[in-house]
Amino acid sequence: MRKYFSFFILFFLTFDMYCNKPVSSSNPILEQYFETNVLNRNFTVSLATDNGTNLTSNYSGETFVLLKTDFYHGDLQAKKNGAVYTGAWSCNADYSKLTITLPNSPSEFIFLTRAWRFTSKDLPTMKLAPWGSADPIALNMTRQ
Repeated sequence: MRKYFSFFILFFLTFDMYCNKPVSSSNPILEQYFETNVLNRNFTVSLATDNGTNLTSNYSGETFVLLKTDFYHGDLQAKKNGAVYTGAWSCNADYSKLTITLPNSPSEFIFLTRAWRFTSKDLPTMKLAPWGSADPIALNMTRQ
């Protein structure tokens, strides 16, 4: 009986390992577009609004770069007044969601730290809104 029990545990652990692997995009065109137009490029905040309050001036002179680890995540560099802050970014398989994390950074970066949905990828400007929320929050980042 123990032999069968051990077999089933090993089977389910192996099955779980393979089922939880990240799913790669079935559309290499999206990957190529994202790599060519977004990854490793400098972006600035051209609009940031939070419930009617314009926060854009908080990001004057700052640049943000999504560094490529792979097509779905990597480091994020934010440059402010000569200082470099490192965070992380990630995307889902269809590039509809962009999650930004900027820990241990200036307080205005808290606004950026969240899951965003793309409302437009009409570059040079990416238009974003909070993922899973209808809150009147907007972020536009323009490629330099």
